[in-house]
Amino acid sequence: MIAAGCLVQWFEIEMYGEYINSLTTSIDRDKDKVIIDLCLVTNQELEKIHNYSLDEIEDKFVNTCLSLGEEGFKVNFEIVDTLYTIADYRRDFNDRYKDEVEVLFWGESDMLVPSQAIQTMLSLQDIVKEQSPKWLGFFATCKMWDDSWKLLEHPKLTNLPRDPYAWYGTRHYMSYKKMEEINKDSDSPEVIVSPEYKFNGCGLFFSSEIVKAGANIPPSVFFTHEDTAFMNLIKSKFGSSTIPFYVVKNILLVHNREHSKKRMYVKGEAGRDLNEKRKSNEWYKVASKYSEHNAYTFNTQEKQYNWNDVWQAL
Repeated sequence: MIAAGCLVQWFEIEMYGEYINSLTTSIDRDKDKVIIDLCLVTNQELEKIHNYSLDEIEDKFVNTCLSLGEEGFKVNFEIVDTLYTIADYRRDFNDRYKDEVEVLFWGESDMLVPSQAIQTMLSLQDIVKEQSPKWLGFFATCKMWDDSWKLLEHPKLTNLPRDPYAWYGTRHYMSYKKMEEINKDSDSPEVIVSPEYKFNGCGLFFSSEIVKAGANIPPSVFFTHEDTAFMNLIKSKFGSSTIPFYVVKNILLVHNREHSKKRMYVKGEAGRDLNEKRKSNEWYKVASKYSEHNAYTFNTQEKQYNWNDVWQAL
């Protein structure tokens, strides 16, 4: 059984449908083997809504979730009105489903799930569960920021010039159709064991046995870099090579970081692109810095920051 979890911030309401469509396509006939978990955050402590209604956003979200249930999918959903970030959600998601499923799958509202993903995860779990009940997994990525990510890049993309604005780059939108075109020759997953841990949170999947054994996102990580913190905690708790890290080299999973509908209806943001708009908020830069600090220092004597520290620094 797999639990696939995704946090949806209210300003992502026009975007996350692509994730849902790709996920349900991948689930296909395995509806009884996957729990879809969705959480909508309506809190406005960080971003204020402009020219839209929260009631309409909530209605869209609920209607989508109810429709999935009517189609036979297993769906759990909730709406949260407190300050609740991706770090909070993923930590709670891991804990909520660790005893209910064998595989935990981190989704994102700007993620596209390849059609082969669910069956690949189910098959991988069946193959390795006896010899290594604790394991991590990741699908191939688009061309990334630097060569340290080469191991994860899809073979059809990794030798192309590194250009974030190219059709295969980190700052370009890729359609589901294009992803599936790249994956069309991947009838059988090519899985390798990585010599090192290197992943981000978008599309990470792993055995729930890891969480059962006490590894989760540290409580001090309150905003961004929760994936790095999770990786660092696993290294700290189990060592750098105890838990196998499987990379599905020939199946591309897409992370559309620069999706045009990613930050809809947010008041007062300025900038030429999504990255600049997000960073036009001073709180974002401070919170990201503090959360990153916590992700690398939670097992040291250094101070661990929180939202109160962010507000005091502004």
